[in-house]
Amino acid sequence: MTNRRAAALACAALLLLALSCSAIDSRRPSLPDRIDDATFWRLFTELSEPGGTFRSENLVSNERAFPEVMPEVARRASPGAAYIGVGPEQNFSYLAALRPRVAFIVDIRRENAALHLLYKSIFELSPTRAEFLSRLFSKQLSKHLGSRSTANELMEAAAIGTPNQDLFTANLAEVRAQLATRHGWPVSEADLAGMMRAYEAFFERGPDLRYSMRSARRGRPFPTYAELMTAADARGVVGSFLASEEAYQAVRDLQARNLVVPVVGDFSGARALSGVATFLREHGLTVAVFYASNVEMYLFRGDGWKTFYQNLSLLPTDGRSVLVRSVFPGFGPGFPLGGSGYPGGASGYPGAAPGASVNGMLRVDSIEPLLADVERGRITGYADLLARMK
Repeated sequence: MTNRRAAALACAALLLLALSCSAIDSRRPSLPDRIDDATFWRLFTELSEPGGTFRSENLVSNERAFPEVMPEVARRASPGAAYIGVGPEQNFSYLAALRPRVAFIVDIRRENAALHLLYKSIFELSPTRAEFLSRLFSKQLSKHLGSRSTANELMEAAAIGTPNQDLFTANLAEVRAQLATRHGWPVSEADLAGMMRAYEAFFERGPDLRYSMRSARRGRPFPTYAELMTAADARGVVGSFLASEEAYQAVRDLQARNLVVPVVGDFSGARALSGVATFLREHGLTVAVFYASNVEMYLFRGDGWKTFYQNLSLLPTDGRSVLVRSVFPGFGPGFPLGGSGYPGGASGYPGAAPGASVNGMLRVDSIEPLLADVERGRITGYADLLARMK
């Protein structure tokens, strides 16, 4: 056989392989523009694990530095891919910046899923940012607010006056009807109670609501909801989903199409992340961004980090897939300390040195190189992640 003929046969074989792979991809069901109500509820119930506990009540996030990383995250992430996040409202700001194809919010606390069902209803019922804040805080906002109002103007308006009990009652009834009647979801009494507790907190504290620590012994400088919504980068650009009407409508559109799915799950659990991975692979989607906050810090207190990175490796990724984490520059190489002691660092987190930042710093990490370093044994403790982020 001549070299020319051998080369021709090799090219033909590669072409057949490419055509075969293309045929397989064409048979893979693509994600529809909207997830129907039955599928949404099936994903929520079947992917969720038994709820766990955490040492804080995360009705509001505590990371005000997110506007600083938004441009890098948006630049590095694949467009039209999937988003995975954890915790409360900060996810919405990432969604507004990324415009993903679908989003999963995975959190160990059942209360977080209930909070996101509450948020979902409020988004769907509120055509504008002003109406969203009116429902969230059970207040009548100024009629002078419009599509060009700034986040600062919106939050200043939300801080005026007292919440209205009748409005709270009417809004809560609308929320329950939205879930039970419009969507037809059998929300449990426990989840409804969780929604009620969250909604009461927004009613009572309004824009001054902060992240709170159940074990806190003294006040800590966590940002308020208003401060988070008006947080800006070094150029003065506000990064929240309430920064513009366009940003808000992007998140509202995802919510209206059932494309923001809350899941109760431990990052090191056996079902949640692996189930999300299966769903994404079935629909030919890769992960653009995995917002992990500081969950890894807690997983390194035991062996949970090993299972988390195994779960992370199951997710479909590409060279642009990134993980966003919050790191705390006061934690020494001896972390984790073990036990339940929390030395008196300013942050109140385990292992924090005096003066450590309570809000942490957000850093962007490429997922595939991260997993490669885990596989090579280069990451065995939280200090290795801190060194990686320098």
